[in-house]
Amino acid sequence: MPSSVRSPKDFFRPLAVGAPEPLREIPARPSRAIHFFDPSNEKMAAKVPQLVGTVDVLLGNLEDAVRADRKEAARDGLVKIARGTAGLGGEDASTQLWTRVNALDSPWVLDDLTALVTEIGDRLDVVMIPKVQGAEDIAYVDRLLAQLEARAGLTRPLLVHAILETARGVVNIEEICGASPRMQGLSLGPADLAADRRMKTTRVGGGHPGYLVRADPRRTSDGVDVEGDRATYQQDLWHYTISRMVDACAAHGIFPYYGPFGDIADVVACEDQFRNAYLLGCVGAWSLHPEQIEIAHRVFSPTVEDIAHARRVVAAMGDGTAAVMLDGKMEDDASLKQCLVLVELAEQLAERDPELKKLYDAIPGAGASDEQGEA
Repeated sequence: MPSSVRSPKDFFRPLAVGAPEPLREIPARPSRAIHFFDPSNEKMAAKVPQLVGTVDVLLGNLEDAVRADRKEAARDGLVKIARGTAGLGGEDASTQLWTRVNALDSPWVLDDLTALVTEIGDRLDVVMIPKVQGAEDIAYVDRLLAQLEARAGLTRPLLVHAILETARGVVNIEEICGASPRMQGLSLGPADLAADRRMKTTRVGGGHPGYLVRADPRRTSDGVDVEGDRATYQQDLWHYTISRMVDACAAHGIFPYYGPFGDIADVVACEDQFRNAYLLGCVGAWSLHPEQIEIAHRVFSPTVEDIAHARRVVAAMGDGTAAVMLDGKMEDDASLKQCLVLVELAEQLAERDPELKKLYDAIPGAGASDEQGEA
């Protein structure tokens, strides 16, 4: 066990006298879109009240997108927004309030955490930590948050979200996920990670036309290559990292997210990248522009067709043993587990999203197929 990780018997003990008890289970609150805004930008800040209730998470960004001479203004702006915006942040809020603080090696992070926890800790839900390298980073934040929570008299512990932006962070991903009961999830930070890995791409997320596979040449019966076009297929630069992130999060009961997609104008490719992440197991993605909110909400919500099928399988499987045939396809206990994932997600989202509730409630009642028996 790494020295920076607590003993199992102490894992759920508060790290400061008077700090709230750590959570035993991270709540599965809908967070399909984490919409970033700069609290120091008055135009952006003015739009925040209009977004409450229309997006799952609003995140006040204090890090990369904020100039050095605007760091304090961003921090103060976030405090003002949290105090003055109804329905934003807290257990019963219609929209969660998150923040991305400055990196742990920056001169601003200590003031970020001190001000935010002591002044708006009751409204803040999740603190996103950039460029996490290992469990030691989470241990530092964990202890500091406990001390600040105790000072502020908070009764609800703040959760921590780590961004994978370095090769070392990816190597230490399991330690990071299990470093604290505060851990809420992980996000892929493709731009910084690409730079740290020395990848040869300048894109912020998404694919690259040079990362491809090519079809074999056509050959004659005597093995001579036939001239002509050979089809190419663009590959996903981030498939390995997302898959590893999903596995680590699932093993520790926390949630994986796709990060930013930087080409705001390319909504088609954005939707494709979000859907790849969704199918692999991510629960949401970052939104850098209001157009991406709608894409994330649509992609990270199960379709009516998927829920209709999942409910049919659940109804047909009964106690979950043996196997049944539905529409000519075998469904067994593994199929049931897959379908229960979708049904549970649909129920969680329906509680949050009235439009989705209407769609899911309109699905005809599940009915088992007449074809049942051994596969």
